[in-house]
Amino acid sequence: MAEKKASGGARGGIAKPVTPSPELAAIVGAGPLPRSEIVSKMWEHIKKNNLQNPANKREILADDKLKPIFGGDKATMFEMNKHIAKHVK
Repeated sequence: MAEKKASGGARGGIAKPVTPSPELAAIVGAGPLPRSEIVSKMWEHIKKNNLQNPANKREILADDKLKPIFGGDKATMFEMNKHIAKHVK
């Protein structure tokens, strides 16, 4: 397990900066960001554009920017992190 340790000391996991895909960068910006900041910017976009399903607040209705990330018309807030993971390096 020691060989998988991230370089950069204690910064790893959610605090380690990652580079978003072009589709994700359309929402969060192109520069490297920690995953926590990407999730925050995604929520800013969702709330600003009123994309939560009013009948089920856990469901996010995808707009044109979110569809390529979600791979469909909607996703739950729990699935969102899985979709984000496919769009970062």
